[in-house]
Amino acid sequence: MKTTGHYITAEVVINPQWSVEQGAQALAAFCVAMEQEAGCQMAIALGDNSDPRRFILWERYASPAAHQQHFTQPHTREFIDAGWVSLVRVYETTFDGVEHHHD
Repeated sequence: MKTTGHYITAEVVINPQWSVEQGAQALAAFCVAMEQEAGCQMAIALGDNSDPRRFILWERYASPAAHQQHFTQPHTREFIDAGWVSLVRVYETTFDGVEHHHD
């Protein structure tokens, strides 16, 4: 099923002061908290099969504004301030129901 929305794909790495288990638990709890946000429709952390410290976050928001609102949430500030992960790269994409192909 193809769902319209504002999508975030983020590569993160658990910081060295945390164990893989601690980081994975923190990411899982963060995803649960994100899904409680009014504008967040999905948040999932997928572990990389080749590197246990690397995760891909998939998030879907109702709009870019809902994604920006995410950064004002207390759980987001707490997660960032705790230093659980380092952000490697992030992609922001919006799906409007029409597939766009680039040649």
